[in-house]
Amino acid sequence: MKRHVLIFGLVGGVLIATLQYTEYRFVVIEHSVELYSALVAILFAAFGIWLGLRITRNRETIRETVVVREVLVPAEAPAPEPFAPNTAQQQTLGITARELETLTLIARGFSNREIATQLFVSENTVKTHCARAFDKLGAARRTQAVQRGKELGLLP
Repeated sequence: MKRHVLIFGLVGGVLIATLQYTEYRFVVIEHSVELYSALVAILFAAFGIWLGLRITRNRETIRETVVVREVLVPAEAPAPEPFAPNTAQQQTLGITARELETLTLIARGFSNREIATQLFVSENTVKTHCARAFDKLGAARRTQAVQRGKELGLLP
């Protein structure tokens, strides 16, 4: 009985191996173009991924350094004294209080319209005050007027 089972198993294995071999030959012969194309596509994809990682590896190195530093701040800092404009310089230049007020609002970054609203005057009045103050300070632009006003002690 064992002998019959062994012979039957051996013949079955040979038949299965023969069928697999013929199926393999059929697949390789019939679909060789597709198989070779897939193989080439896989190779190119792998090469492209490898090359892309190799080229961009050095560029993607971003180093971030976090510095933690303790800064001691005194609990009670002396209160700064309120700014007082240099009245002697103001009188020497002949700058009126309204022109100085306009210049102060210019230094804060207000536009002519905002200054007019703040001072309850028209925009033309603001332009007049600006022109007179610029002339007295020897400035052609707003930034020059503010800088000159700070240099002379008229602005904080």
